[in-house]
Amino acid sequence: MTPQNRLITLNNGVQMPILGFGVFQVPQEQTEQVVADALAAGYRSIDTAASYGNEEAVGRAIAKSGIPREDLFVTTKMWIQRTGEDTARREFDTSLQRLGLDYVDLYLIHQPLGDYYSSWRAMEKLYGEGLAKAIGVSNFHTDRLADLVLHNDVTPAVNQIETHPFYQRRADQDLMRQHGVQIESWGPFAEGKNDLFTNPTLAEIGAAHGKSVAQVVLRWLLQRDVVVIPKSVRPDRMAENLDVFDFTLTDDELARIAALDSGQSVFFDHRDPEMVAWLGGRRVD
Repeated sequence: MTPQNRLITLNNGVQMPILGFGVFQVPQEQTEQVVADALAAGYRSIDTAASYGNEEAVGRAIAKSGIPREDLFVTTKMWIQRTGEDTARREFDTSLQRLGLDYVDLYLIHQPLGDYYSSWRAMEKLYGEGLAKAIGVSNFHTDRLADLVLHNDVTPAVNQIETHPFYQRRADQDLMRQHGVQIESWGPFAEGKNDLFTNPTLAEIGAAHGKSVAQVVLRWLLQRDVVVIPKSVRPDRMAENLDVFDFTLTDDELARIAALDSGQSVFFDHRDPEMVAWLGGRRVD
């Protein structure tokens, strides 16, 4: 593990870098170089998904990096149409082949839709076989997460959900803590929505520490023990996003950031029937 990062221990003892690198919306033709740059910058946790269409490129970058497999933490995810006990196993095998790996460190159900109960049973078997060192979910609200936890043998190690200054998910994190589930943030910068990068509060806090707004947001998440996977295609931004372990936000600064919470998604609601229909109809090759 690179000295500028730190590890979170999941509920099964597996250790995961608290700060990783995501490749959502990185075009397939750019992904290999982008991941190579991220690994060169010091990232050792890479997050992809079958629905991103870039698993193969991630795998090529890993293979060419020369970094020992045990020093990397690789996450991928199962899409909705691949749920179901038999289908889930085939989907996992396909992702593993695309990545060119013998195992993944974390395998997630991407959306709380479809036959995810059957998928979870298949994932429990993959976990038992050591093909997935940890298993978890993504985008699960507290009710569905609690239901999955209470009625299965293996508790999800991670729930990856939208988490940023405008949607802080503190109640979700409290519920996860009760059940030993690690919260992981996607969209930590809200994709710039609500003028995040010019927000006066975040900018003033950044100026006090000689840091950018992005660095303040990442530091805020780290101090909450939230795993985070920022994305960038620029090596300078990759390096900047890693440079967040040399300062600490004060209680007053944390309170000011807490006041930015709207309690609502800036993207979409997984409980909206129209969004459920859209996600359910999105096919992934």
